[in-house]
Amino acid sequence: MNERLTEQKSIYLQIGEMIETDILRGILLEEEQVPSTNELAKLYTINPATAAKGVGLLVDDGILYKRRGIGMFVSRGAREKILAKRRASFAENHLAPLLAEARSLGISREELLTMIGEREL
Repeated sequence: MNERLTEQKSIYLQIGEMIETDILRGILLEEEQVPSTNELAKLYTINPATAAKGVGLLVDDGILYKRRGIGMFVSRGAREKILAKRRASFAENHLAPLLAEARSLGISREELLTMIGEREL
């Protein structure tokens, strides 16, 4: 969680995305405790309510869960949920416009796949 906040997106959304990214990278593992909202607030110099809103989104999505009096923890299967959500977002935000542009340029499926194959991931 050493990333910097930007002004391009709401802070609470960025907090949630940073936690998700740490889960995807294996920095936070299933059943592991995540930083408290007060720790996040101190780390990023933000209001604890803002940090709580970002964490709350992850609780709502089943990525995190509360242990009363102890804190927040990574749910079992959280990584798979995040991958599914981000893959769907990738398809919507990147593939759909790419395919629309390819269609408008008359690029065939085969040509597009060749172009993709020529690039490194």
